[in-house]
Amino acid sequence: METTRRSLCVSLPMLAASAALAADVKPLSSFVEPYDKLPVKRNGSNASRAILDGITHSGEHLEVHETTLAPGNSPHPPHQHVHEELFLMMKGSLAVTIAGNTTVIGPGSAAFVHSGEMHGVRNPGTEDAQYFVVATGV
Repeated sequence: METTRRSLCVSLPMLAASAALAADVKPLSSFVEPYDKLPVKRNGSNASRAILDGITHSGEHLEVHETTLAPGNSPHPPHQHVHEELFLMMKGSLAVTIAGNTTVIGPGSAAFVHSGEMHGVRNPGTEDAQYFVVATGV
């Protein structure tokens, strides 16, 4: 495809928006942080710990957090978004619904949600469910 002044002018707003988003999110640096030192955010009987949120060396956005859900709880209603998410189970059980299909997973299991898919999670068990989320993209 040939680059013209017109195509360049049309793409400038997109480039500006990308630069603005990147300016709001800091580049990631190496770190070591003990689990008990990560800041805890409580939402009723649920808790989450932000682990990292920033831009990788290749320019990709990466966000990771840990969540502990009480029995019967969800972190929020089903939703969809542009970024992808990888769920990594540590303990308990998690009912993961993606595009209307629900599967219950346990420790050591993983679930991946592609961009734009309606999804949600809920703790169907009798003990706390603990999992990590790795989100990539915008």
